[in-house]
Amino acid sequence: MDATVRYLVGKYNPGGNRIGWLMMASILVEAWDLYSIAFVLVYIRQLYHPDPLILGLAAAGTQGGALIGAMLGGWLSDKLGRRVMFLATMVMFIIFALLQGVVPNIGWLVVVRFILGLPLGSDISNGYTYIMESMPKGAREVMGNRWQFMFAVGQVLTLAVIAIFMVVNLPPEWIWRVTLALGAVPALIILVLRHDLPETAVWLIRHGRFREAREVVASMYGDRLDMLPEADVTVPKPQLMNFLTDLRKDPIRWRATLFGYIACFCQGSEFSTFAFYLPTLFVSLGVSTVLGTNLVTMGLYVIAAISGWVGPLLTPRIGHRGISIWGFGIVLVSLLVAAWAIWTGHKVLLPFVAGAMLWGHYWDASNCMTIPTLVARPQYRGTASGFAYMFVKLPSFLAIFLFPSLFTAIGQAGATLFVAIFPLVGLLSAIFILPEVYGYESD
Repeated sequence: MDATVRYLVGKYNPGGNRIGWLMMASILVEAWDLYSIAFVLVYIRQLYHPDPLILGLAAAGTQGGALIGAMLGGWLSDKLGRRVMFLATMVMFIIFALLQGVVPNIGWLVVVRFILGLPLGSDISNGYTYIMESMPKGAREVMGNRWQFMFAVGQVLTLAVIAIFMVVNLPPEWIWRVTLALGAVPALIILVLRHDLPETAVWLIRHGRFREAREVVASMYGDRLDMLPEADVTVPKPQLMNFLTDLRKDPIRWRATLFGYIACFCQGSEFSTFAFYLPTLFVSLGVSTVLGTNLVTMGLYVIAAISGWVGPLLTPRIGHRGISIWGFGIVLVSLLVAAWAIWTGHKVLLPFVAGAMLWGHYWDASNCMTIPTLVARPQYRGTASGFAYMFVKLPSFLAIFLFPSLFTAIGQAGATLFVAIFPLVGLLSAIFILPEVYGYESD
């Protein structure tokens, strides 16, 4: 089986690029949900005057659900199959995205958004697994690193739609309900486009379903896969507890995975807290309206989208280490300059610093999911991806509750210096922990 899997990893799949983009497309769904709520909370607050804790839970609910969904979905992907999970998660997301638009009160919105997070977390981990098993080495790293580009595109689209609603004077009640429910539209499109995708040949081989694997390979690769027996065999199911034990057996796999976890946490922390700098930025620009804030934010994420596109294209030239070192380095310098600008009153620099920080962030975040999924053994790949995504969602969830208090307690400049700890840790980890794994081939 190992020889067959290695053979497939090095083989060109004519439909691999399409599969990769279909998996990346689900990032649009998550970006829509995560960032649309940030811009409609103002209407929810004005209309219902909820308790601050409830309002915070409404915003963070999907992050908490995604934390559970990432681990559960990754494990189920290894147990039940990639195809079953990506179809199930899209169906579940469509249902609960629509329910957001018809909830009777904020309490139910919190419940629905928490459940909605389950398929979001599951689909990301499963999508990365599918990419690593459907594209040849080299190409799969570039595709995996495009997730930040897709996030930025989703953010720009979300902001554009909300801006249109504001311009046409849609009632606030309709703005927040329609905006949240619209997330079901891209999810439905993705479900239709993904429906005919087969199970990955790698997963079928690892589960002893050789006859189906030969059919998939013949259809997608044009290869009879003669090296594989025709009769199916019974293969023991992978055990969750064996995942971490297996990682420690290979120093390269272990160091790369450890870096992936650290990078996921650091980039999630630096980005989640970044939102608290935006008010300072907007004040410095003289922005005072909701629509103006929306448009300025859209401009920043256009810069982010460009960065998210360029970073993956550079990965074959400078490797995963290069992308991480440059990304965390740019964010670190940007935050230090921002702290100095706030402390000394040179706030005219903040728009440029914000753009630079986003540019660096969309590089350092690009491969933190790719690396742990890439180096994992196929039987644990879904679990590996799910574990990594947990380290993205955990700081995102915590920042919403903890960082505002810190921001108030130590001020803008002090909080900026505090946040600089995260890119510093990420930079040191990229230099001293991460081995170069571009083109890595797992056994």
